[in-house]
Amino acid sequence: MEFTPLPFRAPFPQYEKQAEGLLAALRSGDSEAISIFNRNHPKFLDSRIRWLPLSVSASEIQSAGLDLADAQVVLAALYGFRDWDSLKQHVSAVTQENSEVFLFESAVEAVIHGEADTLKSLLRGHPDLIRARSTRITPHDPPMHRATLLHYVAANGVEGYRQKTPPNAVEIATILLEAGAEPDALADMYGSECTVMAMLVSSCHPAEAGVQAEIAELLVDFGASVDPYGAGSWTSPLMTALAFGYGDSAEALVRRGAKVDNLAAAAGLGRIDDARRLLPTADAESRHRALALAAQHGHAGIVAMLLDAGEDPNRYNPPGNHAHSTPLHQAALAGHDSTVRLLVERGASPEIKDTVWQGTPLGWAEHGGHKEIAEYLRGVKGGGPPEPQNQRN
Repeated sequence: MEFTPLPFRAPFPQYEKQAEGLLAALRSGDSEAISIFNRNHPKFLDSRIRWLPLSVSASEIQSAGLDLADAQVVLAALYGFRDWDSLKQHVSAVTQENSEVFLFESAVEAVIHGEADTLKSLLRGHPDLIRARSTRITPHDPPMHRATLLHYVAANGVEGYRQKTPPNAVEIATILLEAGAEPDALADMYGSECTVMAMLVSSCHPAEAGVQAEIAELLVDFGASVDPYGAGSWTSPLMTALAFGYGDSAEALVRRGAKVDNLAAAAGLGRIDDARRLLPTADAESRHRALALAAQHGHAGIVAMLLDAGEDPNRYNPPGNHAHSTPLHQAALAGHDSTVRLLVERGASPEIKDTVWQGTPLGWAEHGGHKEIAEYLRGVKGGGPPEPQNQRN
């Protein structure tokens, strides 16, 4: 079976029927239903890394004695809710014509589907929507992300099935900003207070749609800060863009005034002269982060400079820069052949496993589709599973 979200105004009995169908599919041995339970039921998630599915067999899941209540838990999670009661309360509110929840969710649907005329009409009739926030109670920390409509343009930190970028996302963002959306509004995501910009430049959806940098510059045009803002791990737009591998957006932020005033930023951007100038006064944390970013973005010259300065190629990356992996993992996944070879030649072990998927750089290269790098690493040993997108650690 394939999970297909119900229309946002669907009555509650339809959700009940969907949960029953999910349970029936599980009991019939449907592979996708089994996978859905594995990825969404708390019983099958890692106790330490809450988003990580445990490695359990289909037969173990089918024999776990799951019932309709379990299917309801899973379905609630698929819709981005903490539990079945939270979903039920939301459906009750959203099915009330012209309730605040109905109006906000209607506007969200217009944003994620690129329905410009509908969005304009809603904002004209209900101008307070531009400052409204989501009231969904989620399974995450914190339990309410409180996203604004503009946060949904970033397609990150909100409910998974709504993380999408329509072809006219720039137009949608413009409509919201011209209507008075706060470009630096904060929402509670990934355990941090995050701006729209931070969520945008760490999201694969606008990047894959080719509009990430354009929307970032649009946000700046309307007053969004390129300097660190918010709280937690993702306050700096520039460092966030670099951490998630979006060099084009990082460059756009620099063009719009983001400061390259630390070694890690210079390393991620590939600015070797700046990196050389900043290296002597950089502290240990900045040097560690610089090696992680230089390897991830394939700046072999800077990698060599940092190794010459004593950085350890076998140390796991620092928090905020894929700390479950080493520089070699990141270079292999991104397909940076010369950087991979340099790291190995300078002592990077191809047999170190990442701490989430237990994969070596060879497995990461294979996952990234980089055959030549995989062949090279195969000659020096390695192997294992890949890394998920948008991981924040």
